Amino acid sequence: MGIYSTQPEPYSFKGMFLSPIGGEAVLTATYMINRIPSRVLDNKSLVEILKSFYPHFRTSNGLTPRSSLQGEISMMEDSPYESFEPLDLPHVSTYGDEKSVSSSVPANVTHNFPQFPKALTKREWKDAMREEMGALEKNKTWEIVERPKGKNIVDCKWIFTLKYKADGSLERHKARLVAKGYTQTYGVDYQETFAPVAKMNTVRILLSLVAHYNWQLLQYDVKNAFLHGDLDEEIYMNIAPGFEENTGNKVCKLKKALYGLKQSPRAWFGRFAKVMKESGYKQSQGDHTLFIKHSATGGVTTLLVYVDDIIVTGNDEREKHEVKQRLATEFEIKELGKLKYFLGIEVTYSTQGIFISQQKYVSDLLTETGKIGCKPVSTPMDPNHKLGEAKEEPLVDKRMYQRLVGRLIYLAHTRPDITYSVSVISQFMHDPREPHLQAAYRVLHYLKGNPGKGILFKKNNTLALEAFTDVDYAARSSAESKFKAIAQGLCELLWLKIILDDLRIKWDGPMKLYCDNKSAINIVHNPIQHDRTKHIEIDRHFIKEKLEEGVVCMSYVSSEHQLADILTKGLNSSMFHDLVFKLGMEDIYSST
Repeated sequence: MGIYSTQPEPYSFKGMFLSPIGGEAVLTATYMINRIPSRVLDNKSLVEILKSFYPHFRTSNGLTPRSSLQGEISMMEDSPYESFEPLDLPHVSTYGDEKSVSSSVPANVTHNFPQFPKALTKREWKDAMREEMGALEKNKTWEIVERPKGKNIVDCKWIFTLKYKADGSLERHKARLVAKGYTQTYGVDYQETFAPVAKMNTVRILLSLVAHYNWQLLQYDVKNAFLHGDLDEEIYMNIAPGFEENTGNKVCKLKKALYGLKQSPRAWFGRFAKVMKESGYKQSQGDHTLFIKHSATGGVTTLLVYVDDIIVTGNDEREKHEVKQRLATEFEIKELGKLKYFLGIEVTYSTQGIFISQQKYVSDLLTETGKIGCKPVSTPMDPNHKLGEAKEEPLVDKRMYQRLVGRLIYLAHTRPDITYSVSVISQFMHDPREPHLQAAYRVLHYLKGNPGKGILFKKNNTLALEAFTDVDYAARSSAESKFKAIAQGLCELLWLKIILDDLRIKWDGPMKLYCDNKSAINIVHNPIQHDRTKHIEIDRHFIKEKLEEGVVCMSYVSSEHQLADILTKGLNSSMFHDLVFKLGMEDIYSST
């Protein structure tokens, strides 16, 4: 138990100890202060920080036995507490023999898993370690060799975790052997480390096509994906802790990638891409994680990979079966059936189309931030907000603020209605103040009112490529800033065209660009160079070239029909919800 003080002179509580329960009252208060999570400490308790374990209050047999622990308590008037080193007192268990808590553990609870030597005391962890070693040896991940002279030897460690079922019950104990990548040396045992992952825009394109063509959408998971990567470098690693018996001075010479190595993601993706190319697939020029194969009969099969998660779709049923067999032969895969949950995104199917949302993600976020019972608001941001640096306002926990904003950024993949709000609050990640935190909390209050809202990809009779362009920054003129937005919007349309061309998908008419500024449109069409636009002539020629080729056409859109407004400015409730509806956002979980 710690002593918490900020003043040199303690306040006397002698009168309190005249009561027979005075000492117990002070001990109880101190016990609770030590264990109640604080927003100042990133929603952690003092005990969790000082002793590195998550405190719980479960008792083994009803009421907690009376504690016999005694110590001096110093309390201060009108001052916050501050943590010091805990007293060097023997540990006293308040509930006898410690037993494990209920296996139905909320997702937001932080577990304290054992470190290596301590894990050997439990049979479940030892069995998990043997299972992991068996899988590594079966995969021929390494060979045991004499320790080479003058070579860098990478260290390794065990990571322990618990796997839970969907209902919260314990599924199994899991142990994973990982290399300590920070002990590698650049240029010696690793070179390049970058590995691509699927773009979320590519995921949305596939979902839209699946809804339009009524394709089947399948999902697979590659078990121990990184272990399938081939290494180009010569890497030596120490024997796994706990398995050094009778190995002497020998080490492991790695033949395949291992979790924790800096190049493991790149090695895995390289091996996967090689297998797909050997199977006749080609990588899309717009997204290298999208693999496409066309059949002689006009069928198409697409495969999108995000690390070890794979989505397969298309209209060639025979090829989809064959690629599944090839994946099962080359790697150990788990067939997950119809795509329902991908990277925290829930996928729902209906006669109207495909609906994606992050309802569970929102619920977990509200629970984690203590906003599960907050009062909902109609818009994610005050339309008249004046957020600035606010140097005169009190600071807030920077790490907590950055984590909250980061989670909201990921949520915006299925919630474009919060995009502008998140873009504003993300501007203050370097120096968050109280007004910035309150603005972030307002987004949570908005999410509380509709946690299940998402995007519905409707089944349509036609396919069209349209883009609405707007901007949320100023330039020397509104026309200039809008013009830059047109150029960026055109780049995005051309990227979409690359993906669809690779898939050999046809769409109706030229691509359409909408802008609510006539001056910007006139600059695009006017062949005469103006003094006011000399510095953006390259963009003008680029747009003009695509217009003359018939690839794209420009159209004016009035402000009330400008869909991009929801992404670039704060709006009142009426305008905001009108644009949310036009974006195709719905809440299929709502009872209203």
